[in-house]
Formats: sequence, C-alpha cells, structure tokens
Amino acid sequence: MSSNDKPLANPSIVLREEFDDWAVLFDPDTGKAFGINPVSVFVWKRLDGSHTVNDLLAELRQSYNNVPDLAGQHIADFIQELIKRGYAGYSLTPG
Repeated sequence: MSSNDKPLANPSIVLREEFDDWAVLFDPDTGKAFGINPVSVFVWKRLDGSHTVNDLLAELRQSYNNVPDLAGQHIADFIQELIKRGYAGYSLTPG
C-alpha cells in the first residue's frame, strides 16, 4: 500500500454495531462475519475512498488521546486484512 492509496469500503458489506462500540462486518454474499474493535469501527466509517492511511491516522489522533506510535501501521494492517477478505479495495483515480 502506498502513502497515496485511498481505501474504499465494499458497499455490500454491512456494519453491525454492538454494545460497547464493538462491531461486526458481515458479508451477505458469503455469510461470513468479521469482528472489529472500536478503533477499527472508527477507521471503517472513514473508508470512503478519499482518505489515505495518514489522513485516517490524523483524524484518529484528533479524536482520541494517547494514540500509540504504531497506530499508522495498525491501520494499514487492518486495511490489508479487509482487502484480503474482500471487504475493501482502493479508490481508483483516472489518469
């Protein structure tokens, strides 16, 4: 993933928020589900094809205190896992 990539959530994936800010991403085509924590929910809601990982990290730091130094890598790893599962991809720009 390059620093200019802008991840985009698969529009067929359903976010089901549970108690305590945890959630489940559900793929109705396969019936598979993937549990995510509150920070992952924060990231998922911003996968609109207009944010880079650095943008997401900056927003996370504005919203939460004491964001660890490795948070950017954790965001990138989470996005890679979403892509592997078919839950996200990248926004393509013409050119």
